Amino acid sequence: MSIACKNVGLLRAANVRGGGRLLQAYTRLVTGAQMGRIDRGAIERGIPGTKLMLAAGKGVFKVLESISNDLEHRRIVILCGKGNNGGDGFIVGTLAHRAKAEVTLFLFADPDQVQGDAAHFLQEATEQGLAITRIESEQELDQVSSAISKANLVIDALLGTGLKGSPRSVIAAAIDLVDKSDCPVISVDVPSGMNPDNGSVAGSCINADHTVTFAYPKRGHFFQPGRARCGRLHLVDIGITDQDAEAENVPTSLIAPSGAKALLPRRAPDAHKGDCGRVVILAGSVGLTGAAALAAKAAAKTGAGLITVGTPESLNDILEVKLTEAMTRPLPEVRHARCLALRARGQIQDLIESADCVAIGPGLGRHRETAELVRRLLGDIKVPVILDADALNALNGDSSLLKQLAVPAIITPHPGEFSHLTGIEIGRVKSHPICECKKLAKAAGVTVVLKGSPTVIATPEGSAFVNSSGNAGMATGGTGDVLTGVLTALVGQGLDSVHAATLGTYLHGLAGDLAAEVTGMAGLTAGDLVDHLPAAEQTIRKLEDRNRYIITAFN
Repeated sequence: MSIACKNVGLLRAANVRGGGRLLQAYTRLVTGAQMGRIDRGAIERGIPGTKLMLAAGKGVFKVLESISNDLEHRRIVILCGKGNNGGDGFIVGTLAHRAKAEVTLFLFADPDQVQGDAAHFLQEATEQGLAITRIESEQELDQVSSAISKANLVIDALLGTGLKGSPRSVIAAAIDLVDKSDCPVISVDVPSGMNPDNGSVAGSCINADHTVTFAYPKRGHFFQPGRARCGRLHLVDIGITDQDAEAENVPTSLIAPSGAKALLPRRAPDAHKGDCGRVVILAGSVGLTGAAALAAKAAAKTGAGLITVGTPESLNDILEVKLTEAMTRPLPEVRHARCLALRARGQIQDLIESADCVAIGPGLGRHRETAELVRRLLGDIKVPVILDADALNALNGDSSLLKQLAVPAIITPHPGEFSHLTGIEIGRVKSHPICECKKLAKAAGVTVVLKGSPTVIATPEGSAFVNSSGNAGMATGGTGDVLTGVLTALVGQGLDSVHAATLGTYLHGLAGDLAAEVTGMAGLTAGDLVDHLPAAEQTIRKLEDRNRYIITAFN
């Protein structure tokens, strides 16, 4: 579902279409199984597995070098499992040994259990004179504890993306030893104990200061609690190409700086306010005028040229005081309830006729007459629409009503609203956000923005996106209204629903991150997000956030 840009005075940096080509503007976000198949496919197409593993190990070593001024005489403890992660650890150990670090390497397996490419690098490490201590029981962990207590840094190469369930006893105990220490930790690919697909933690799990992953980030790197366990995330190019990944047809992507920059609207030198998006926001009820004001201010700070807020007539004077840059339109209201009345429908139809985008929902309230008005408007709207908050609650749990929309639409539920709209238990929504988001987007024919940590976007065509920006300080009233204003402004400036949703969520989260650097998280307000939207846009334009969420400098 996409529309042509209506504003001829507006230019965009990239014209990226839907389907498979859309993913090229983003970074693939893979599961552990997908990455395994991509690895095997690359090897089958002629890249030696030892070459891929060596590139991975060198990448971890470069991160180690970058955070250590001088490795000579630095005490490095490396914990290795029997799989490919252990192979990466053997390479790091060999390189650190050559750099004259004091390396203590523990192998949590019988050396005969180490197979394939990892066995090759285990032998090489041994030939280089690196001492390797075998640990197979908890009684032998005293050696590990003693080494960690004296170490300057620990390399966690125990468990990788193939983990199923929780770590076994001796490895779990080793993980607990690491977590009880104050020693900095670099994890290889994923923190040992973290599920690479959803970030869940079933038992013991490393709390890393840095995580170095390869080729593509994994889903679990961006879902809690895994995201918090990863520390600083580094992405290493190990020689896998897009061609190697094409066969896997990964449907999920990470919203990253380059993709966001490519979508930012650009104004022609002779643009005027009518070229930059005429948007209408239907919002507000008694006690909730702040939601309407935040959405309008956010739309202005995101570049909308002309903004009109349609609100109950008795609240109009309040919004005229709150808003300077936006126009207001008093609309018929329910007597005494001070919320939009059904008889406002005709005036709303006239109001949105010349708009480029309309948003419905912030602070509308849940009066039955207002809800009926929202349901009837679904069939009236002839321009792209954003439905948020009380506009979604007005559907009374019947998501099939969204099929009445004959225009591109974005809906922005939080997990509770998503659960109410679909009837899906909220725990299921939180534990399987990508899956459930995609189901709703396909069934309803709308772009779904499921707000959370992280926010997930799904399209009717089956693509999904995960947003990397944002922080816990944004868990405060009004931030969702700010997002509605951002999305409305971007659609009004000519972006289609998918691109507006991906760029808008990234921009919104980045504004929150920039604001948190000034105010801290506890004192962060939705108004702070609004104030930092222009800075967030400029940060994206300059790609100054390229190392904010994921570092890609090591290859």
